[in-house]
Amino acid sequence: MNGTLKKTIFKTSIVFSLLLAGYGAQAQEKAATIAKQAPTTLGQIGDGTAATQGSVRVVDNKGTIKYLQVKNGITQVTSTAPAGGIITTWQLGGALTDDTYIDAAGKVFALDGIELIKSTDLASTDATDKSKHGTGTGFTLLVRDEATGTTKKMLMSDLVNGGETLKTATAGADVVFADATLPTSVQKVWVYRNGVKLIAGTDYTLAAGTGVTVKNVGGTDPDDYAFITGDKIEIHWIK
Repeated sequence: MNGTLKKTIFKTSIVFSLLLAGYGAQAQEKAATIAKQAPTTLGQIGDGTAATQGSVRVVDNKGTIKYLQVKNGITQVTSTAPAGGIITTWQLGGALTDDTYIDAAGKVFALDGIELIKSTDLASTDATDKSKHGTGTGFTLLVRDEATGTTKKMLMSDLVNGGETLKTATAGADVVFADATLPTSVQKVWVYRNGVKLIAGTDYTLAAGTGVTVKNVGGTDPDDYAFITGDKIEIHWIK
């Protein structure tokens, strides 16, 4: 290997190390003017010292002095116009080899061009854990685990779900919907007698972990009533 080739490989290695050092922390910006960064500080080859973010001066095949930096993907800045440059972007994809975080503090992190779905679009019923695209149908929701920051998915049916039960009353007896899984708040439970809504706390009560009791005699005059055998008592709830 001749001396010229060795120098070329050495320079290429330094530039590549610089680009890798800054790539993970930088986001694309489209400002018309991109300031030249200070010269980078490179670690000695082989000692494991990481390069710090900055610019590297190079000479192109026409003899023009230029600077490469990673402030904006890979940016090429000329010596004659150090504020400005040619932007080369990265196409993201593939598998992550390490935990990856983007700190958006003080900045806007957004995705433009997102397609809007409608209520008539089907929610997914066959989504599976850690599946790849193309293995399920319909739509799921993206949620964030506040403890780790991890993005996860959720079935729409698990975000809000509910139910309905119908019972037939007997004169002189309360109607009890015994269900330990019912919501613990009366704001999430509605009870109807023959299609007419009853009053929470007056006509029916909710005991956490037990269920709903619809009183045989509800309210006071003139709103009192007594069950007649055959009355249809219906309960609706959401969770």
